[in-house]
Amino acid sequence: MTQTTTAATHHRWSDMPVEQITGAIARRYLTGDRVTVARFELTQGGVVPRHQHENEQVSCVLSGALHFKFDGRDVVARAGEVVQIPGGVPHEVAVLEDTIVLDVFSPVRQDWLDKTDTYFVR
Repeated sequence: MTQTTTAATHHRWSDMPVEQITGAIARRYLTGDRVTVARFELTQGGVVPRHQHENEQVSCVLSGALHFKFDGRDVVARAGEVVQIPGGVPHEVAVLEDTIVLDVFSPVRQDWLDKTDTYFVR
């Protein structure tokens, strides 16, 4: 559920609940009126299976390295690099090193709020 806010809100990642998606993937996220921001902690060897979503995604690698796989194109993103993924583009990710990544999605990830993001093997 999305709430309309009229005042600035301060958050700490450490105060947000952790969702352990798989043994190698954990996320914390917050949703605003038009955007979802997530902090993923990924363990080397983890995989985000091939999927796509309507949301535009911007992935900012804070530490570590990720191997993004698109149809016909592979991108390795390391600390300090950003990958922009248009909505509807199929992609998967292999975790090359223990990684912290900040993902920004627009519009909000309603599938996360509804718990219908079934592409992860849990």
